[in-house]
Amino acid sequence: MLTTTRTASLLGGILIAVLTGCGTPAEKGTTEAATPRPAQGDATPEQAAPGRATSPGLAGMPPVLDPKDVYAADRPGKMSPAVKDFPARIYVPNTNSNTVSVIDPKTYKVIKTIPVGHQPQHVVPSWDLKTLWVNNDLGNSLTPIDPATGKPGKTVPVSDPYNLYFTPDGKYAVVMASKDRELVFRDAHTMKTAKTVPVDCAGVNHADFSMDGRYFIVSCEFSGELLKVDTAKMKIVGKQRLPFKGAMPQDVKLSPDGSRFYIADMIANGMWVLDGKKFTTPKLLSTGKGAHGLYVSRNSKVMYISNRGEGTISIFDFARNKLTKKWHLPNGGSPDMGGVSSDGKVLWLSGRYNAEVYAIDTSTGKQLARIPVGSGPHGLAVYPQPGRYSLGHTGVFR
Repeated sequence: MLTTTRTASLLGGILIAVLTGCGTPAEKGTTEAATPRPAQGDATPEQAAPGRATSPGLAGMPPVLDPKDVYAADRPGKMSPAVKDFPARIYVPNTNSNTVSVIDPKTYKVIKTIPVGHQPQHVVPSWDLKTLWVNNDLGNSLTPIDPATGKPGKTVPVSDPYNLYFTPDGKYAVVMASKDRELVFRDAHTMKTAKTVPVDCAGVNHADFSMDGRYFIVSCEFSGELLKVDTAKMKIVGKQRLPFKGAMPQDVKLSPDGSRFYIADMIANGMWVLDGKKFTTPKLLSTGKGAHGLYVSRNSKVMYISNRGEGTISIFDFARNKLTKKWHLPNGGSPDMGGVSSDGKVLWLSGRYNAEVYAIDTSTGKQLARIPVGSGPHGLAVYPQPGRYSLGHTGVFR
């Protein structure tokens, strides 16, 4: 996360956290205008397989396909008709360069560099899968990219869009407005504000939804806290401080069976295991220095944890409820945010402080490529991916 120059007191108060946390300063950039295909937030996605509802969930949410696996729609080959003609690309927002690098995963080469707004933090797939939204945090705007053509569109003014999520029913985008200290529910298509929810924690940045979509868990990076938010009521219903001095929670991910949330923590050097329903005090599982991003494998068996502070990726086995492996990047690095290829064979991660992107073989942990990009690469999106709809961030599909 980042501070602005709004007040000297903010700079003095959280400067240390800013330097170690999710974001880094950037310089002002430019935007390009074109006409991408618009997001249709109220559209109904095609189901990847016959589904059935488990228990009453959020009204309007597509039914869960498998009550034992929330990621059942994310298997290799289960591509929505909405994305079937999109070319496979890796989209890398460079926060310090104010650009998005576009990588061809077949050649491991940057094939295009797109100028965007000031300090792009994440590239986020829309709920209906038709648009990629670049979150220009300090530029107070979103830049749409058409994934069919790779062309950017006209920017949309949005205050402090550090990160972006979508409610499971497709009605609202949820802006993680970190410096504004707000969760802003906006129309998923027009981005017009529907409701602003003030928060009294510092650094709202990442989230994930429960299996039934009725609530979501939010991490507050700078105050070391977690929020529980009622989706339909758009209301904070729970708050707790993590039991670790200086805790800095980051990415949030739901377990396949929906029973737990995992929250990466850069200072606690591991991930918290939380019972979201009870919202009791979570337990810490050590993974590595600077634990940051969480990514579920295509078969829902393991989760990849990027340890940015030590250049490693830890492997967590869901069934065994334990860490089983740790992969080390050759010559180190700063693995941050990313995603898994559509076939599940490659894990893509940005190298936050090394101006590079890593491609890692998920069967062996071997580094396949290290690709130079712009300065400060952050919320990298692998696109397209399997799934019926997107919950946002760099690609959380169900």
